[in-house]
Amino acid sequence: MSWLLIIVSIIIVWVASLYKIINASRSQSNSVFLSTGDKRIVLLVIAHPDDESMFFSPTINYLTSRGHSIYILCMSIGYSLSLINQLSYMCFIIHSHIRSSLTKEIQELCCIFKLQATQFCTSNADGMGNIRKDELYRACAVLKVPPEHVKVLDQVDFQDGFGNVWNRNLLAKIVEEEVITHGIDLIITFDNYGVSGHCNHRDVHHGICNFLTETSCSNIEAWELISINILRKYSGPLDIWLSFLSAMHYPSGKFQCLLNEHPGKSFLAMSEHLSQWVWFRKLFVSFSSYTYVNTLRRIHN
Repeated sequence: MSWLLIIVSIIIVWVASLYKIINASRSQSNSVFLSTGDKRIVLLVIAHPDDESMFFSPTINYLTSRGHSIYILCMSIGYSLSLINQLSYMCFIIHSHIRSSLTKEIQELCCIFKLQATQFCTSNADGMGNIRKDELYRACAVLKVPPEHVKVLDQVDFQDGFGNVWNRNLLAKIVEEEVITHGIDLIITFDNYGVSGHCNHRDVHHGICNFLTETSCSNIEAWELISINILRKYSGPLDIWLSFLSAMHYPSGKFQCLLNEHPGKSFLAMSEHLSQWVWFRKLFVSFSSYTYVNTLRRIHN
């Protein structure tokens, strides 16, 4: 009986949370973030195609609905999900053989495999790279970001993967070029943990920090998407209440809580990433709190 009561309570709070979000979409949320003054030119810096849909859609919807201009800089073209699984499995097998055998042939096999994998990652012009780019453009169209405002890099220094350390200084220079070219006055990106702990997300954050420290551009405002614990992360719309409570502990102007005024767009945008649109991605978008709310914290220059 107690379990039934808990389940009913969760359902009630879930419905109340969705009602809060839907109500906000009808009247626009009362957040004061960028609500006064001139329209801003915003640069969203992400690591992979689909980051914009999985993590930042509440922020994108908030900005576009208020007439701000948003540019998206994606630092890599990403991988095919099925390819990741295949490469990971092959790496595991080869690594296991190396640990259990000292034969020169297996060591040479490992070197050949690594070389072929690297060549695939850096020569994707006619393969998965173009597919992932097209998916990102289509997802951004759903989120009302024009294609000419979307840039995807395909460089050796920025290859997707947990074992790939990105060149943070080069990243900072690329960001500075984008800032100067488009007249950017506000940057949004990951925080130090990068939501999921992915090293590429974290490198993007550190690259932005390097830019803010070394740039000659003045009056650049930067915000980071706050990472939350796993219970909050998969609590869906329930997390909006905890996000509001968290905002109360920060000084005014240092922390912003943005509701997703069009949560359906998040699902539609992510569904444009067909190469990634597998069952657990669908579950993530449905139950992730990042579909329903973004909490941003200002980065000190």
